[in-house]
Amino acid sequence: MQFYNTMSRKKETFTPVRKGLVGVYACGITAYALSHIGHARSAVAFDILVRLLRYKGYEVTFVRNFTDVDDKIIKRANDEGVSSTEIAETYIKAYHEDMDRLGVIRADIEPRATEHIQEMLNLTERLIADGKAYATPSGDVYFRVRSFPGYGKLSGRTPDDLRSGARVVPGDEKEDPLDFALWKSAKPGEPYWESPWGKGRPGWHIECSAMSPLPLDIHGGGLDLIFPHHENEIAQTEAALGKPLANIWMHNGFVQVDSEKMSKSLGNFKTIRDILESYLAETLRYFLAGKHYRSPIDFSLDNMDESERSQKRVYECLREVDKALARENWKP
Repeated sequence: MQFYNTMSRKKETFTPVRKGLVGVYACGITAYALSHIGHARSAVAFDILVRLLRYKGYEVTFVRNFTDVDDKIIKRANDEGVSSTEIAETYIKAYHEDMDRLGVIRADIEPRATEHIQEMLNLTERLIADGKAYATPSGDVYFRVRSFPGYGKLSGRTPDDLRSGARVVPGDEKEDPLDFALWKSAKPGEPYWESPWGKGRPGWHIECSAMSPLPLDIHGGGLDLIFPHHENEIAQTEAALGKPLANIWMHNGFVQVDSEKMSKSLGNFKTIRDILESYLAETLRYFLAGKHYRSPIDFSLDNMDESERSQKRVYECLREVDKALARENWKP
């Protein structure tokens, strides 16, 4: 069995780290709004992968995290006058409901960022001690990108390429504009945790490094996570632990609208619930699985209608096969 590895940009023969056992980690949602069908595409792709591995006889431990503390969650909580915890709980529950309707098997482990603050602090302290990260007077902690020679090996972007046009924003305490936050000092109205650098909360990238049960065979998510998220995960994990975060990196293609990625930031998204008002959940799943997982899918109502018709033809064919087998009294 072979899988395409984003890191090597080629198909590789799959050999688990531990014989018969496979560890898969897929980056989950930031829980501040209802999930759109771009999120569903990633969920369905990794659901198929996990089902395939189990069908092949592997014992799979599947991990999908939830980011439950983040700028967007905090903003929504403040706008609605509720706690960040309440916002996160609402949309994690909604995500589970949507995935259950799509027939997506729940992950074996679903860690939440706020449950692993100590692991993040430990990893950050280790990076500081090794000179790979630094704390600022205001209590932020940054990773020194140029301290990691392999930075850019997943995305193909070198620090020198990224440095062109980059700048330090006035008032920013970064040593280098490429450096990224491991820990953020708390601002008024934000949730916080105590740390050696004062009250604060984790940066986004440190979460998955702290929550990943190493060694991982496969790590992935949507194509948009290759850079900077997964690139930064690799840098901080390997800098701290001296070993790869994962053997194979897998990334699914986007759901597109008019050739643009479907996203909340562009406002061109349809939530899973929007689609399920007009189509069966199995039709949406059929649409999302209808192209190679690394290829983009163009969303439109016409394409959904075609998927619905195609799905019906498949079901009709299967019914005819069942009838023929029954006539022949065939048994497996």
